[in-house]
Amino acid sequence: MLGLPDEVRGCLFDLDGVLTRTATIHAAAWKEMFDDYLRGRAEQADVAFLPFDAVQDYDAYVDGKPRADGTRSFLESRGVELPEGTAADPPEADTVYGLGARKNEIVLRMIHRDGVEAYIGSMRYVRAVRDAGLARAVVSSSTNCRDVLAAAGMQDLFDVRIDGIVAERDHLPGKPAPDTYLAGASALELEPAEAAVFEDALAGVEAGHAGGFGLVVGVDRVGQADALRAHGADVVIADLAELFDHR
Repeated sequence: MLGLPDEVRGCLFDLDGVLTRTATIHAAAWKEMFDDYLRGRAEQADVAFLPFDAVQDYDAYVDGKPRADGTRSFLESRGVELPEGTAADPPEADTVYGLGARKNEIVLRMIHRDGVEAYIGSMRYVRAVRDAGLARAVVSSSTNCRDVLAAAGMQDLFDVRIDGIVAERDHLPGKPAPDTYLAGASALELEPAEAAVFEDALAGVEAGHAGGFGLVVGVDRVGQADALRAHGADVVIADLAELFDHR
């Protein structure tokens, strides 16, 4: 019924782009933040302004990663070096953490203004997983995971939440390292082979593959099915509801 191997006893879901339509919000927020920073830098150096690409740059450098890792990765792609700073840096600081804080301010503004929508197919699938008695966890790099789940009306559907706050507290490396997914499986008292991972980000699929999970499901929301498979997805679908018919 669920399209899962018989040995799978639990499901680990990414948040943005898998459960909720927030990946586009994050992409827009990254673009607004980086474009503002890059435009100012270009004006100061009297060079051409090359904007952040909300599809290619987002997928390649920031999607699925902890905020500081994504910030650092994209800046490196442009040959920009900034001081690291600390998690306490304000949004005005021109540091890796400062730019990350700036992006988070934009995300929160967008969420409060526009709300959060859950994918209908994902809501149906997670409820079916719950009704089948399988364990469920959300594994997200977002520090806003709790608020997003609440805004989407999904906060009561999961047994465990491994998010950016937990990762920072427990010093867990972010995706594409498998550590956050391994922590999710452990919290559900499952071996990796007993859990399925659901991811839309290339870094997240890579993390699921590296962790040796029983099934890695790539969720293709933006036409990158081949890339998801190349990074380790066992199955690629456009919507979680497709798994109801998968054998």
